[in-house]
Amino acid sequence: MGSSKNTAVITVLGKDRVGIIAGISNLLAEYSININDISQTIMDDVFTMIMMVDLKDLEIENSDLSDRLNDFGKQNGLSVTIQHTDLFNAMHRI
Repeated sequence: MGSSKNTAVITVLGKDRVGIIAGISNLLAEYSININDISQTIMDDVFTMIMMVDLKDLEIENSDLSDRLNDFGKQNGLSVTIQHTDLFNAMHRI
């Protein structure tokens, strides 16, 4: 992915259950957000997922998207966070 200008990292963590990926994916599709890459695993009934998403066609403010993801997480017993790729990279630089 050449430019990180319009990309973000979404992380999801919580107890595994049916429909987590579908729920997050549907929420993102509502706002024209494309999933560029996704990695998920389940460890002892703990669901973890990292998504790289494209925000270039985002139809709402970034803060509103963050709120919607947070609300989805609360409703489903999950921790859901989103960080712009540049911020994510800066925070995880050694």
